Amino acid sequence: MSSLSRLFASLITISLIGVACATKEGATTEGGSSTIQEEGSATAALPPVQLQKLSPPEGFSVMIPGEPQAQRGEVAIPGGKVQTAAWTTNSEGVLYSISTADYPEKTVASNPASAFLNEGRNGLVNQLKGTVKNEEDVTLQGYPGKAFTVASDAGEVRARNFLVGPRLYTLLVLYNPSIGAPMADQFLTSLELINPPPAIMPPAAATADGGTPAADGGMAPAADGGMAPATDAGMATDAGTAAPRK
Repeated sequence: MSSLSRLFASLITISLIGVACATKEGATTEGGSSTIQEEGSATAALPPVQLQKLSPPEGFSVMIPGEPQAQRGEVAIPGGKVQTAAWTTNSEGVLYSISTADYPEKTVASNPASAFLNEGRNGLVNQLKGTVKNEEDVTLQGYPGKAFTVASDAGEVRARNFLVGPRLYTLLVLYNPSIGAPMADQFLTSLELINPPPAIMPPAAATADGGTPAADGGMAPAADGGMAPATDAGMATDAGTAAPRK
């Protein structure tokens, strides 16, 4: 397992601490291995999930149920340390989580963005022992990202991750597919960046003139001052609303 996979496994462990709560509320004893709440009648009697804006000092905002508290930590990797933070909440048997991982800039500069995004997906699949149902490339204010869905015995997970400068954002929604997660779209598309840093371009992605990256899936300057993929194949346009860069 690569250092990126090990790091992401650590982040997923932090993000999924609420699964224990979900398991207590919704574990079943027959006919299924899902740990997410399956009592449809119980959830029907509850008021709808209310999302609130979370605006931590890390420089972003997101709409999430309740008022989750940050869990901050540090993970050592070759070449430095990664500062991590995660916010997790369980609402009506659905787990919502957003986490950040701040890498050393030299680590980001020496790897393509796809390495972080793909390792993020693979780390989640490995941690949950699941399979990828679907995935697509997305962007957030010109920064590269990936949206994907993972099926597992613990439930189904919809996730998005974005590489913003030296920071990897990961948003997760874990739920029972037989019930669904009505607020998943609103949560997953609500991430807003506050004064985000410039994208970090790996040296190998640049051309000889030091300007535009190669046209093989690299990153090119976007009109809004961020970075965008050199081609627009498979790129979604609803990756969330970003605050204007100041």
